[in-house]
Amino acid sequence: MSDTANDSSAIDPAVRAELTRLRESIDNIDAAVVHMLAERFKCTQQVGILKAEHQLPPADPAREARQIARLRELAESARLDPAFAEKLLNFIIAEVIRHHETIADGAR
Repeated sequence: MSDTANDSSAIDPAVRAELTRLRESIDNIDAAVVHMLAERFKCTQQVGILKAEHQLPPADPAREARQIARLRELAESARLDPAFAEKLLNFIIAEVIRHHETIADGAR
């Protein structure tokens, strides 16, 4: 890579301004995603407590399958790769189940 490619002063000021604007939008979206995930996990923690109190299993494969199908449809309508959306939800579900198992272990 040439020195000019690494030198941000060589970037056209209009391009630099547009990059900055887009990156600020990305940063704001990332912050919103983190806050939304935090809210989601607050709700799933309550579900985990309810499941533990009533000796329900931490995982609910039928619900998970419905959620994955629903999210894939949402992703398609939003022009997001449904396979990516499914991978993301599977990651989140695995973490939720882990939390539910921890809650259930603590309730015993």
